[in-house]
Amino acid sequence: MQLACLDLEGVLVPEIWIEFSKRTNIPELARTTRDEPDYDKLMQGRLAILEQHKLGLPDIQKVIADMGPLTGARECLDWLRVRFQVVILSDTFYEFAMPLMQQLGYPALFCHKLVTDEKGFVRDYVLRQPEAKRESIRAFRTLNFRTIAAGDSYNDTAMLAEADAGILFRPPQNVIDEFPQFPVTRNYEELCAAFAAASARI
Repeated sequence: MQLACLDLEGVLVPEIWIEFSKRTNIPELARTTRDEPDYDKLMQGRLAILEQHKLGLPDIQKVIADMGPLTGARECLDWLRVRFQVVILSDTFYEFAMPLMQQLGYPALFCHKLVTDEKGFVRDYVLRQPEAKRESIRAFRTLNFRTIAAGDSYNDTAMLAEADAGILFRPPQNVIDEFPQFPVTRNYEELCAAFAAASARI
């Protein structure tokens, strides 16, 4: 009984904050968990920038509406679903992700929630639980699942370490350097092959 656990942004869909940064011409919003390992520090910085520029959830959702999965992501996901139960473990927010989930065939998604005011400005965020990706892997183990996890950023490494097998997908060099224990894949063909190899091994 094996689960495939995937990060969302950078693995199946583009980085939402990077796309939003490009559309708004605010380079500070391009920072992601590839750059900043402290998630709360990253999010508090984003919220402050949004407030400074008077940008709200509708502005972000407008950008997301024009986005789609990365080329080849849906096919990779379909390949995995034939062979595993698949769960998306993400530090994104349901308010961002649901339009993209439709394009991916509505896989199971565990992520977080945003707190907005009556005008649509983002005032806070609510984690489903601290270290949600790692704790999800631990919970799956109590259900007698073996897990293979894939991600690209600092915030994925605890999940990868907790899983029975962890795989990096298109990670930045700094993550590769700091976590040499995880195999690195550069495209979906390599990712599927790594899942197959891990499945046979565990």
